[in-house]
Amino acid sequence: MSDQVLMPFIGTDNQENKERAKDSLEKARAAHEKYLLGQKNNDLQEAIEYYVDAVKYDPTIPETYYRLATLMWEQGQISLSTAIEQCKTAISLSPSNKDAHLYTGYFMQLAQDYPSAEKEFKSAIDMNPLTSGRPRMILSQSLLNKINVKEGTLKDYASFVYYFLTGSIMLAWDRPTIKMFYKNMSNDMSIFSYNTVGKFLEKFKMYSSAEKLYRSAITKTSQSDYFYSKMGDLALRTKDIDTTVECYRKVLEENPLNRDVLVKLATILQTYFPENTEETIDCYERLLEFDIDTAQIYYELGHLYLSKDDKLNSISAFKLAVEKEPENPFYNNSLAYAYARAELYDDAIEHYQIAIAMNPDAEWTSIVCEALGSIYAQHKGNVEAAVSTYQAGIILDSKNYDLYLALGDIYMADYDLDRAIRAYCDAITLKPEDSKAYSKAGIALWEKDYLEEALVAYHKAVELNPENEFAQNNLGIIYLDGLADAEQALEYFEEAIALNPNYTLAYFNAGRASQEMGFTNDAANYYQMAIDLNKLTDELEEEDIQTRLHSLFEI
Repeated sequence: MSDQVLMPFIGTDNQENKERAKDSLEKARAAHEKYLLGQKNNDLQEAIEYYVDAVKYDPTIPETYYRLATLMWEQGQISLSTAIEQCKTAISLSPSNKDAHLYTGYFMQLAQDYPSAEKEFKSAIDMNPLTSGRPRMILSQSLLNKINVKEGTLKDYASFVYYFLTGSIMLAWDRPTIKMFYKNMSNDMSIFSYNTVGKFLEKFKMYSSAEKLYRSAITKTSQSDYFYSKMGDLALRTKDIDTTVECYRKVLEENPLNRDVLVKLATILQTYFPENTEETIDCYERLLEFDIDTAQIYYELGHLYLSKDDKLNSISAFKLAVEKEPENPFYNNSLAYAYARAELYDDAIEHYQIAIAMNPDAEWTSIVCEALGSIYAQHKGNVEAAVSTYQAGIILDSKNYDLYLALGDIYMADYDLDRAIRAYCDAITLKPEDSKAYSKAGIALWEKDYLEEALVAYHKAVELNPENEFAQNNLGIIYLDGLADAEQALEYFEEAIALNPNYTLAYFNAGRASQEMGFTNDAANYYQMAIDLNKLTDELEEEDIQTRLHSLFEI
């Protein structure tokens, strides 16, 4: 939708242009009337073109602005906010033009800005109170619509009755208007009835009856989009997500500018159908046209592009969110993550640091410290910066288990075994029922030649998570190389292989254990499996395996 904004042109006052404007306006009115009768798109296009010509020839005619706004909004070429601005232009050109105020109020009512709409309608009434039947009836209709959509107050009901009765009296001699109005009023009263009964049924959890009622309202009123929305909300309450999505789509087919439903549909799709990113992205892009909460929308778009592994667009979306709200730590964090995914680590570091400096929540910020520290450790090779960042995160949240593990890992990478062991032990203190810290501590203890302690750590890791093939394999290594217990070691290697039939190292170790026990054929089979798998996994030096295999048959 291209939001075309009509602004008054600096025109000429010569009589020829005024005549052209008058002629275009008459043709526009005729085409407009034909469109209202036949609902043909070519009549709509013709009316729009003539109204535009009238504006070009004489930009001082207020009627062209509010009528053109009506047609362009109906066709989806402009948003409600733009239509309102065009109607306000008409008011600025002719403050006493009753119709300009009525049209402005109409669009404000559609935008559910009921206080502003009522103000415009009352302005039209005040201009000529004795002949204000039509504005009064329109205002009463707006009040009824407000009661239908929102929880009406006692004052709203009283105002509706007052303006309806006084408007009805003043319209007594205006037969065409009253006929059209009562047709609309009958529809609104029908909507009111369906809505009231539906709310009653929902309140008493008679959801099936409420759904049937709303389906009937869809066919018997002109507000099918409103009742599709009600059905969607009801289906969401009963966890019927497919029906919810179907109903919200129906609403948008009939009213593509329904912002509330766009938000609901985008949220439902993002939550329950994460694979349907294209439709969700489309919803958010349409929401951008309303120019409301744009930073949040760019933020959501960024995550959707990330889910598609579209790094460039995710960065662009997050950057736009940060440009709108540069001091939002969450937007900076997401932009940093997108940069890291794109391997733009210097940019990622910059925005992670901004997010950390803002520190909206100590626990959240400690997690950001973990992300920044991993970039220093894994991609920049800056051990000192990584350690400092992890320690800063621990100060912010001393219960961040993953930070202690990360700190232990970087000490291990730097072969600072004492500090690594201390960090892993701190992690164990935090989560004594999690196997990861025991496994990592076992490696550090083994490297430190603390054999008994490493054995205890790995036994605990296997006890807590018997499905961990790496812990099973490492425990086998301790028995084989530390305790020279090849028989016990082989049991753990075989368990590791059972858990992961493609575990090259476990086959190699099983071969070593079998060789120690004199099981030559078994050892040969294990070594051969290790050679075959290693061609795919490339875990080991093939020459080492070949050497051991050949040594089995040396005399």
